[in-house]
Amino acid sequence: MVAIGAVGTFVVAALASLFMAWAIGAGSSGSTPFAPAVGANAISVMRAGFIVGLLGFGGAILQGANVTNAVGNELIGGVTLTAPAAVVALLTAAVLVALGVFAGYPIATAFTVTGAVVGVGLAMGGTPAWPKYQQIATLWVLTPFVGGSAAYATARGLRAERISEVWAVPALAGLVGVLVANMEFAAFAGPGESDSIARLAARSLVVSASVGTETLWFVASMLAVGLVAAAVVGRWVTVDVASGQQRFLLVLGGLVAFSAGGSQVGLAIGPLVPLLDVVTVPLPALLVGGGLGLLAGSWTGAPRMIKALAQDYSSLGPRRSIAAMIPSFAIAQTAVALGVPVSFNEIIVSAIIGSGYAASGAGVSGRKMLYTVLAWIGSLLLAFTLSYGGFTLVSSVLSV
Repeated sequence: MVAIGAVGTFVVAALASLFMAWAIGAGSSGSTPFAPAVGANAISVMRAGFIVGLLGFGGAILQGANVTNAVGNELIGGVTLTAPAAVVALLTAAVLVALGVFAGYPIATAFTVTGAVVGVGLAMGGTPAWPKYQQIATLWVLTPFVGGSAAYATARGLRAERISEVWAVPALAGLVGVLVANMEFAAFAGPGESDSIARLAARSLVVSASVGTETLWFVASMLAVGLVAAAVVGRWVTVDVASGQQRFLLVLGGLVAFSAGGSQVGLAIGPLVPLLDVVTVPLPALLVGGGLGLLAGSWTGAPRMIKALAQDYSSLGPRRSIAAMIPSFAIAQTAVALGVPVSFNEIIVSAIIGSGYAASGAGVSGRKMLYTVLAWIGSLLLAFTLSYGGFTLVSSVLSV
């Protein structure tokens, strides 16, 4: 039988995790996915907060395992996080993220949680996991340049007079369809594994058709999904260009919201993973709990940050909003597949700025950009320092 003390500390850690999930839902995963759509007047702030909560909950359950395991097991070497360490890390990160929500500045959640977990891990006597840090840092550094550049190029293409939107928007939808075909879901594979729509379809077609290779059917499946997406969006913009753009933008917001749930839930519940050996709780149950925390945060706290992102960074129309969301979706799914904690604030803000510059910097606030970058860097350093010092103090008092 598990000791009562172990159960008690796990409950305290779980409550800290729930608070962290709420803070993330109110800030990063709840505010960023539909901010461009709100900025383009395609959806109201309150409705966006409601929908993003539901989609984030689904993403947490179906795509959350990779990042959750990475945060729980791969950020520090030589030691296993204890319940007190998890509590210190989660509370430190959650308080910083919550302060960002109420101040109206998007704190980079992945920076904060990573700094906090590494801080308590080193305070416990652990060793740095340099290969994982290199992978994380590479994605963090490349995100603003790749996302911003892709958004800029896409927005410029949509604004070009020689390219008809009736053709350009469906083509982009086809690209998004290919990305969707490669999204991996836990429901498509066995326990602890995941698989994509295209890969699952390819294996089924090889068996049923008894002709061709799995690679051939994989490519064919991707193209089929892309063509269907292009045809549907093509129909929308043929009937009404403006309405079709807004519908496509809402679909993109939904995809990013789903991806945000799959990535950000790991930041909230990842520190609890090492405790599952002590208290028998299956990972899917942990994902459901984290998803509910994201849902609550999205419904209660996200509208404030949605408004901040939609109005303060750039004056976005439907075309520039579409341009911002496509690279955001691609980067988000890359991070989920690699199991790398990534900040959705960084992804979306970079893409919004890139698409805004496509219209001669339309409404892009340089001062806001500077403060945001400083907040990202500061959150990483502050979370590391506070969690390291906090756990050192707690361990000396409680002898843990």
